[in-house]
Amino acid sequence: MTFGMGSLRGNGGVVDHRLARRHLINEYLRGRLRQDQVCDAHPELIRAARNVGTPATIGCPICNERDLKLVTYVFGPRLPSHGRCVSTAEELAKLGARPEELTAYVVEACVSCRWHHLLRVLPVGRTRAARTG
Repeated sequence: MTFGMGSLRGNGGVVDHRLARRHLINEYLRGRLRQDQVCDAHPELIRAARNVGTPATIGCPICNERDLKLVTYVFGPRLPSHGRCVSTAEELAKLGARPEELTAYVVEACVSCRWHHLLRVLPVGRTRAARTG
């Protein structure tokens, strides 16, 4: 599940991967990449997308199905090394209230064709600026 910027604490550090996404899609559409080269999502990501992912507002850029989901993983101190898949706004708010600096990764994944791409990296919780200021 993904959440708006208002759910996150801090002033910055957002990294947007739309240009890399667009480049990869264009390479596929030009025939320079095969579908099996861009539709290779890990089974755990597809499982998370199917069970807790938020439906995207657009269709899959590869297969055009409406099975595109957004999944958010949070990484940081005192979280599992494989991250924590966040499925509700309340869960994200709870993580955001922690004193540690955490990072959220928003990934899109198509349940139909297994396309996936990292969309954004966002700060969650306290930032260095918040600690010193």
